[in-house]
This record gives sequence, structure tokens and C-alpha cells, in this order.
Amino acid sequence: MDFGLLALVIAAGLIGPLLASMHRFAPPVVVGQIAAGVVLGTSGLGWIKPDETFVSGLATIGFALLMFIVGTHLPVRDAGLRSALAVGLGLAATVGVLAVAGGLLVAPHVGRARPGILAVLMATSSGAVALPVLQGLAVRDRVTLVATAWIAIADVATVLMLPLVLATGRLGRVLIGGALVIAASGALYVLARFLRGTAMVLRARALSRERGWGLDLRISLLALFSCAWVATRFGTSILIAGFAVGAVVALLGAPRRVAQQLVGVGEGFLIPVFFVHLGAQLDLGALVTSSQALWLAGAIATVAILIHVVAALAWRLTLGAGLLASAQLGVPAAVVSIGLTTHQLTPAQGSAIMAALLVTLAASAVGSVLLGHRGHLMDANAPIE
Repeated sequence: MDFGLLALVIAAGLIGPLLASMHRFAPPVVVGQIAAGVVLGTSGLGWIKPDETFVSGLATIGFALLMFIVGTHLPVRDAGLRSALAVGLGLAATVGVLAVAGGLLVAPHVGRARPGILAVLMATSSGAVALPVLQGLAVRDRVTLVATAWIAIADVATVLMLPLVLATGRLGRVLIGGALVIAASGALYVLARFLRGTAMVLRARALSRERGWGLDLRISLLALFSCAWVATRFGTSILIAGFAVGAVVALLGAPRRVAQQLVGVGEGFLIPVFFVHLGAQLDLGALVTSSQALWLAGAIATVAILIHVVAALAWRLTLGAGLLASAQLGVPAAVVSIGLTTHQLTPAQGSAIMAALLVTLAASAVGSVLLGHRGHLMDANAPIE
């Protein structure tokens, strides 16, 4: 175990918070973390080797926790959203159709990229970025409710589609794996609802609060890694496992302390390792010397932002809501991480997708300002009951 390398990766992860704290319009934390990885990895000094087993293993766990926390952002306990679900579904479907058309249009001009992957990238919305902004607004009107429903539905749909468009083996096996993970998550929810009111569980949780055992956190991580094991056994991405278990936690309503513990374990350690490692894999030299890759970056960002704005205006939402909904994070990070590992993406294409991600984050920051949000993007990282 190379503790020096681990210390370097953690130090690199600190660049994100340092940049994000400089100004209201400073970049989100993730941007600084990826940039630090780029400087120290393949494109820069070469101090962080993407194929180093120890760091790559921690980065994989960090990815699972990232999707876990993304899942916890789903507003599944918000009764006020029920009236907005139909319109939110219509918006997500509109963007999906436009994204499929965009993927088919762009794919022939960018090498061997699959149209399905491009469509998912263009259609996705990041609940981890956008929902905290919407939750922090002073008003709770139709625009806020519909945008919340839209982004949550788009996030769920694109996460579920990703293992299918990235499948390299038997599609049936991938589908079975995804179904088993979702079924296991549903069983965990039912079991948790049944046990949480029993005397034994109430006593154990009370003692955990009193003595600092962290039982709720331990059980959440046990559920996460158990579902991740099922996913990997069937060739399904751990993205599904993290997202599904996070959704279960959102349904159950995580106590404040558990939410903060999740942020501590994830955002304080393993998720920065994932983004620094991701940045270390990117090859900016390949990006800037490839006209196809540059065109791909511009096409993904432009089409993604455009179709979200068009859909928002068509369904009588505001420009700010459309820009905010175009934010990308977990899905493109997963595409690049998995695509580079399985050689479905070239280094130039991976760098192009991450460049497009940064452009959409900039657009979503403008959208958050137009909506009246006064904080930074991604100020909140986990739900608090």
C-alpha cells in the first residue's frame, strides 16, 4: 500500500474545495478535483498512474458512493410533487426523443461512439447538482415543482439505461443483473420498514446514537456493497447498485446524522479519489489534437443544453429551469470511467465527454442564478430529514 500516493490523491482533491470557496461564481468542487487529476495524471506530470490497483480500487468504491448519494437526492417523499409528475414525465420524454435524434445525427461524425451512449449523455440531468438548487429556492411554485419532477425522472431513466447502452457482453445477462439489483433493493426497503419499529431495532439505534456506533451507516454501506456484488457478478454497472440503494435510503428518510455521515465518508474521502483518478485517466493532448474529439465535446454540450432549453420553453417553464436541467455529473462520469476501462471510448473521446460535462455545469450555474439561487452549485450533498 502506497500511502504517499494516497496522500497525493487526497491533497489533489483539496483543490476542488479551494477553488469553489473563492467566489460565488467559482466552479463546483468536482471541477477542481478533475482538473487536479489532469495535472497529476496522464496529461500532466504522470505522478498518478490510472492503472495503479490501490487507487483504482478506492476510486471504484468512490463511484459507488457517488451514485448512492445521487440516489438519496431523489425527492421520493415530497408529496407536493405528485401534481407535477405528469408534466415532468412529459418533459423527460420530450428530451429523450430529441436526444435520440441528436445521438443519431452526431454519431457518424465522431468515430466509433455509439448513438445510444450519446443519446443518454444528451438526455441526462444531474439530481446531485440541480435538486439542491431547487430545494434552496425561496419560492415553491409550478416551475420549481415541475423542474424537480423532470430532473428526478430524467436522472432515474438515464441511470437505468446506461448499463444497456454500455453492455459489451450478453444483454440478457445485464438485464437480469439489473433486475436482481432492483429486486434486492426493494426487498431491503420492505425489510427495513418491517424491522425499524421493533423494540430490538429501536434499542440498538438508540444505543448507536448514544455510543457512536454508526449502525445506520454500517447497514447502508452493507446494503450498497452487497448490491454492488450482485451487479458485478452479472456484468451490470455498480452505478445501478449505488443509485438503487440510495433511492431506498431516500424512501426510508435518512436521519440527519446518517446523511452527514454519508457525506463525510463519500465527499470527504472516496468521491474525491474517484474524480481525481478520473481526471488522471484523461488525455487532453489527444483531445486537442483530434478534430473529431473537439467536435464531439462541442456537439454533446450544445445539443444537451439546447434540447433541455427547448423542452423547458415548450412546456412553459423558464430559461433558467432548462439551463439548470442540462447539468451533467454522475452519468457522464460513469460513461467515461466504464468506457475507458472497457475500451469502448478512446482517450480523446473520454476527454471530450468530460469537457462537455464542464460546459453543462457552467450552463447550469447560469440557470441557477436566473432562478434566484444565492449559493453555489452542489452546496448540499445529501438529503437531511
